[in-house]
Amino acid sequence: MLDRLNEALQQVERDLGAPVDVAAMARTALTSEYHFRRMFSVLSGMSISEYARRRRLTLAGAEVIAGRDTLLDIAVRYGYGSAEAFGRAFRAVHGISPGEARRSGPRSTPSHG
Repeated sequence: MLDRLNEALQQVERDLGAPVDVAAMARTALTSEYHFRRMFSVLSGMSISEYARRRRLTLAGAEVIAGRDTLLDIAVRYGYGSAEAFGRAFRAVHGISPGEARRSGPRSTPSHG
């Protein structure tokens, strides 16, 4: 069963920019959507959508620090409609704003995902 759950999780990892398709993940895990959500939550301590959000923001954090793209470009790449929405989500996960992370460098954004 854990092998199937890991396969389903790889679907999220392969395309973190896409919306989470829990129904497809449940099919991969050979279980119902309801059971998959519960199983994932029990094993990870968070919902599948929260997991995907944290993973996106962890990857976005690395891009913010790298400094190659604008913060808005990074925000849009990871599914945020505005720099403000991205900034709120980024701060909630990393404890600092994207601008602060960019100015401070790699030590400012601990990985939570």
